[in-house]
Amino acid sequence: MAPVPRPAAVQDGAPEADVVLVTVTYNSAAIVERFLRALPDALDGIGSAQVVVVDNDSADGTVERVVELAPWAVAVKAGANLGYGAGLNLGIGHVRARRGVLVLNPDAVLEPGAVRRLLDAVEADHAVGIAVPRIVDATGKLKFSLRREPTILRAIGEALLGGHRAARFPLLGDMIRDPSYYVDGATADWATGAAMFLSRRVLDAVGPWSEEFFLYSEETDYALRARDAGYRIGYVWDAVAAHPGGAMSKSPWLWSLVAVNRTKLYRKRHGAVRSAVYWGVVVFNEGVRALLGRPTHRAAVKALLCGKVGSRLS
Repeated sequence: MAPVPRPAAVQDGAPEADVVLVTVTYNSAAIVERFLRALPDALDGIGSAQVVVVDNDSADGTVERVVELAPWAVAVKAGANLGYGAGLNLGIGHVRARRGVLVLNPDAVLEPGAVRRLLDAVEADHAVGIAVPRIVDATGKLKFSLRREPTILRAIGEALLGGHRAARFPLLGDMIRDPSYYVDGATADWATGAAMFLSRRVLDAVGPWSEEFFLYSEETDYALRARDAGYRIGYVWDAVAAHPGGAMSKSPWLWSLVAVNRTKLYRKRHGAVRSAVYWGVVVFNEGVRALLGRPTHRAAVKALLCGKVGSRLS
């Protein structure tokens, strides 16, 4: 397989760059080629850039695949499966970004010019600290990537109505599912973490990503902390990333992480009584669906009741 051409903006061994793109891989050998091949065009228009791939102890040859395809990328071996937030911190700290960092999942494929458009969005408006692209599925269909802050009322709404129905009512649902909302300049409390451009001022104000979640909710935590610091998210319609997603809905282990970390995040930001109520609503939600015979929800109830998620993927 032919190597991926070096992006024009990437320079070997530079200790800093205008934009640093960071991805965290874990057994990603099968998907990393599409990710890498999109980067030369995606980084078009950027003065200088570095691509940092942090590998969380893959066993499928991911690092070797990255080095073979993209010797111009900085491959960092974490030495263990540190989790997503810790992997991001390792990558962000490896090369200093003068203007911003693009956090990108290894199964997200950027369209040409996407990085420049995200950078322009955070530099055009000082209040925009994080820029997020339009996320589409494999067919090009819009994915609803913008979210509202978790609240008890929204947890109740999702438990009683289901996530899609609750989303019709802003007070009752986390997800923003109105297609007309997804226009250039739209904002939200947080956005799915498949692709997030972090301005230099947000990196300085918010600091490192939380490493307490391992996987899921760390992007919610980071976006809410940025909002606490006075910055908002800006949606950039013309910057596009294709992202299939959907793995958590099939994996009891991943679904359990989502459920447990939702309650952990809420507890981090609220008092004991409100956090207990929120936890109870989430348990009720998962329990009702577990009674319908769904293994992902049964696993989530077990994890919520014991307060931890098993370490074995399923």
